[in-house]
Amino acid sequence: MPDEKTFHMTPDEFRQHGHAVVDWIADYYARIESYPVLSRAEAGQIRASLPAHPPSKGESFTAILGDIEKLILPGVTHWQSPNFFAFFPANASGPAILGDLLSSGLGVQGMLWATSPACTELETHVLDWLVEMLDLPRQFLSTSSGGGVIQDTASSASLCALLAARERATNFASNKRGCDGKLVAYTSSQAHSSIEKDVQIAGLGLDNLRLIDVDENFAMRPDALARQIEQDRRARLVPCFVCATIGTTSSNAIDPLPEIGRICRENDVWFHVDAAMSGTAALCPELRHTHRGVELADSYTFNPHKWMFTNFDCNCFYVADRKALIQTLSILPEYLRNKATESGAVIDYRDWQIPLGRRFRALKLWFVIRHYGIEGLQYHVRRHVELAQQFAGRVKHDARFEVAAPAPLNLVCFRHKGGDEVNQALMDRLNRSGDLYLTHTRLNDRLTLRFCVGQTNTMEQHVERAWSRIQVEAGKLEADAHPAG
Repeated sequence: MPDEKTFHMTPDEFRQHGHAVVDWIADYYARIESYPVLSRAEAGQIRASLPAHPPSKGESFTAILGDIEKLILPGVTHWQSPNFFAFFPANASGPAILGDLLSSGLGVQGMLWATSPACTELETHVLDWLVEMLDLPRQFLSTSSGGGVIQDTASSASLCALLAARERATNFASNKRGCDGKLVAYTSSQAHSSIEKDVQIAGLGLDNLRLIDVDENFAMRPDALARQIEQDRRARLVPCFVCATIGTTSSNAIDPLPEIGRICRENDVWFHVDAAMSGTAALCPELRHTHRGVELADSYTFNPHKWMFTNFDCNCFYVADRKALIQTLSILPEYLRNKATESGAVIDYRDWQIPLGRRFRALKLWFVIRHYGIEGLQYHVRRHVELAQQFAGRVKHDARFEVAAPAPLNLVCFRHKGGDEVNQALMDRLNRSGDLYLTHTRLNDRLTLRFCVGQTNTMEQHVERAWSRIQVEAGKLEADAHPAG
C-alpha cells in the first residue's frame, strides 16, 4: 500500500529550508543598509500585490521564500537598520533570533509548571539573574517575597500592576463586584499612553486618571502629586496606583522615584515604575543613578526587547509581593488542576499575567545573556550612550539648532530654531530620503525631533552620517526659504 500523503514538511525538507531561511536572514543583515529605512509603500500597496484567494494546493517553499523578497520587503520598515533612530529601538541579535527559533521548534505552551517545567524554571532563574545584573531590590527575587515574570510588553505589565493595586485597595472586592468609580490612578503628563488604556481596561475609567504636572525637565512633580492625592482623599475618593517613569517616551525624562515612593508609602498607594527602554541602562553601575528610589516600588518593569538585543516581545515585570498579584489574577478551573500546582512548590506563571497561554520567551533572553555576558551588554549600552552624547554635542555647537530636553542616556530631543514648519519639513525630507528614520514629539507645545541611538549595529559612522544628512537638509530648507536674489 503506497504511503499516504501527509502534506507535512519532512525533517529533511525542514533542514534544507531552514538553512535557506537562516542564510536569507544573514544576507538580509549584511545588506540591510541598502534599503530605505522607512518603507515607501503606499496604503493598500502590499495587499494589492497579494493573490485575492488562498491557494487550493500547497506551493513550494522556494516560491514562498522568494515572495518575501518580492512582495513583503517593499512594505517593511527596517527596524534593525543601524540608521533607525526613531521611537525607541526594538533591537534584535543573532543569539536572540536563534533562541526564538528554538522556542518555536519546541512549541512549548508554558501556562503551568507541569506543562513544561523547564519553561517555568528557566524563566524564574533568568529573571533572578537580571535582578543581580541591574542591581534591583532583593525583594524582586523569586527567593524573597516577590519575583519576576516575562510579559509581552510594558503595557501588559503595567495593566497587571494596576489590577493588583486595584484589588489591594479594595481588599480584593472589586474582582467580585466591579469598580465603584472611587478608585483613582496617577501618572505624569509625559507617561506612556498605555496607562490611559490600562485604566479603561481595569474599569477605573479615564476620568479617574490624574495626569500630574511635570517640571522644566519633564519629570513628574512630587508636590503636585501629593496635592492631588490629598484633594482626592478629601473628595472621598480612593487613591490606589501611581506610575512613575524611568525614561519617558517623549524625552527620556526620569521621574524622582525617592520622593514619589515616599508619598506612596505615606498614602498606602501602589507604586509602579515603568523603565521600558531605560531600565537596560542599569546594567552599567555608573548609570544606576537613574534607578535611585526603585527600592520603594511595589512593581517594576523594563523591556529587554528595546535595548538589550532580545527581539520582540520580551518584557520583564517584577513585584515586591507576589501574593497580591497571584490573588488578583488566579483562577483554577478543574481542567488545570494538577498535583504540582496543588503542592504549592511550583510557580504557575498563568497566575502572573492576563492570558492563560504563554510562549517560552526565556529561551531567547537566556541565549542573549550567555552570548554577550554582562561585559558585552555593558559595552554596547555605554557605546550607545556615548554616541548619543556626541550627537547632542554637535547639536549644541550648531547655532541653527537647540537641544530641547536633558539627554541623560541615549535619546536626544532637538529642534531647528526655525519653528514647527521647518522641523516638520526637515523630518519629512530626511525620512523620505531613506537614509535614516526619525520621529517627533511635542515639548512645551513645540514640535521636537527625537534621535535615539539603540539599534544593535549602530556605530559612530552611522551617527556621524545622520548628523551630516540633517545639516545638509537643513541647509536646503534654508536656501529654499531665502533664494538668492
